Amino acid sequence: MPSAPLDEHLALALSLADAAAEAIRPYFRQPLVVDDKPDLTPVTAADRAAEQAMRLLIERRFPDHGIIGEEFGRIREDAEFVWTLDPIDGTKSFISGVPLFGTLIALTRDRRPVLGIIDQPISRERWVGVEGRPTALNGRAVRCRACPALAAATLFATTPDMFREAGAAAFARVSRAAKLTRFGADCYAYGLLAAGFIDLVLEADLKPYDFCPMAPIVEGAGGIATDWHGASLDIASDGRILVAGDRRTHRVALDLLGG
Repeated sequence: MPSAPLDEHLALALSLADAAAEAIRPYFRQPLVVDDKPDLTPVTAADRAAEQAMRLLIERRFPDHGIIGEEFGRIREDAEFVWTLDPIDGTKSFISGVPLFGTLIALTRDRRPVLGIIDQPISRERWVGVEGRPTALNGRAVRCRACPALAAATLFATTPDMFREAGAAAFARVSRAAKLTRFGADCYAYGLLAAGFIDLVLEADLKPYDFCPMAPIVEGAGGIATDWHGASLDIASDGRILVAGDRRTHRVALDLLGG
């Protein structure tokens, strides 16, 4: 992608993150009405306001671009450029007053993620990944850490409940081989991996707006992001994600996932 359009897209992505953060902050640790969506996951006025703010900016700047958002669905999803938006990844943490949630923004081109942002509006931490550029946390380049052996690795997943049947058995194989397994950080875990504090994130049942931002962020920090078969992530990936800071650890974990 030529630099000028990429820079224009990045400028918009940063504006989206700013707009979402401004919409979310007034609601945090305040009395909230929490609604249940058809899948029984929670949603609040903060989720809706943040996504509406981002969609409005995209429509104004690039009305031919597609959008896939958690709260308001899909439009123009066959466009060359498609944005994925998760206004609050970790709504259960948000409604519990736990600041381990974030706004996720990605831009895909021809279905492949080329730009990703994780924004934590309370701690004001922002990871930005752009294809062909180093990943930055609040403007400073970050790198994944070396971890040559799975036995030395710290593994994260949002919840063990996302793994079922064969998937649960596969996760258990990787977890038993890792040094430490932790749950509950949602998207924040991927930021920790890119910044060199943990080694693996293994998840299942994710949607494009959950995983598309992670590929540019992790890869720009020297890591690797694939599905459970080792294929690169795109907007149609099946939602089973393995992200590692070290390719050696990724390779071992991938073998264990396959049994």
